[in-house]
Amino acid sequence: MKNTKTWKILTAVLLCALIVVSCLYAMGVGWKDKAPAVDEKTSTVDDQTSLPAQTDPVKDHEPGETQIDGNNMLSLWTADAASKTALIEYVKAVTDESSADFIPVKNRIAVFDLDGTLFCETDPNYFDYCLLKYRVLEDPDYKDKASDFEKEVANKIKEQNETGASFKGLEVDHGKAVASAFKGMTVGEFNAYIQEFKKQPMPSFNGMTRGEGWYLPMLQVIDYLKVNQFTVYVVSGTDRFIVRGIADDSPLELPNGQIIGSDETLVAPNQGDTDGLDYVYNDTDKLVLGGEFIVKNLKMNKVTVIMQEIGEQPVLSFGNSTGDASMAEYVTSNNPYKSLAFMLCCDDLERENGNEEKAQKMVDLCAEYDWVPVSMKNDWTTIYGDSVTKIANAE
Repeated sequence: MKNTKTWKILTAVLLCALIVVSCLYAMGVGWKDKAPAVDEKTSTVDDQTSLPAQTDPVKDHEPGETQIDGNNMLSLWTADAASKTALIEYVKAVTDESSADFIPVKNRIAVFDLDGTLFCETDPNYFDYCLLKYRVLEDPDYKDKASDFEKEVANKIKEQNETGASFKGLEVDHGKAVASAFKGMTVGEFNAYIQEFKKQPMPSFNGMTRGEGWYLPMLQVIDYLKVNQFTVYVVSGTDRFIVRGIADDSPLELPNGQIIGSDETLVAPNQGDTDGLDYVYNDTDKLVLGGEFIVKNLKMNKVTVIMQEIGEQPVLSFGNSTGDASMAEYVTSNNPYKSLAFMLCCDDLERENGNEEKAQKMVDLCAEYDWVPVSMKNDWTTIYGDSVTKIANAE
């Protein structure tokens, strides 16, 4: 009798528990059904007043996603540009895992020259040539301290700017003069000097400073390659620290480790003549420019430095002159992966300081070496943006 009573009590308790659980579940479902929907893009309550989030094709694209439309990303290229078509078809082929031309992400390496490929080449001369001329002949804090050699090199640049004269060996002499003219500066001080120089107006253009001379269609190429998981390097003949200074606070957005250029020595201020194997860096030291030129990163030297610093054969090359020819041939010769080399042709006389004779020579070289020519005049809808105009008759 007692056991029967106990079982009745337990049964009643279980029934009550089931009723409570059922009620809670029903209430939970009701709350869930009544909860406002959340828009995953806007992260706001989904109502009639919420706005979709703004998207950036580079920042918002996740690695491994379906390729975005290359035509949209290369919007500053003309619709019928053969060079644009060649690039888009190439990228589609090498990023498609089902394609025989597929390239693993770690091997998707692209190398770009700077002057005349990504950035205004001459106005009236290379950025680093103009920088040295200013430092030695115009800078009130340095011009009276400049060495005879530095003045000789700077005056050759001045004459070249004014008459178009050519001087054999100027590339190396310029590198030596840059190293000595900025000797003793820390890397940060050198960069700050470059930032100030970048603020000067570009002589041949309205609406542009020396630091703003980026070819906007080529910046789109870099963004397009980044989205498709290419690692991009700048491999320039300009001094490495000057290239980094040009790229600093610019739309290029590449880490310093992916910017390669001509080199000069770095030392500790108190190191003196002590060999680096014997000197120990200490907490009072700062790296400063040592004043000695090491190498001009042009022609075959570009090939050498690519292997030294990147350690892989790239699959894409972008250049604009015979100084980039070795790099282009290295990329496209005996490559285990599908590869291409693009060469810019300076054929635009209205929006840029073009040279039709040089442009035609590059077109001819492209036909000879199977490089892809890029016409600045015909393939781009703009160069520096609509707010920048070339000054009439400027040279």
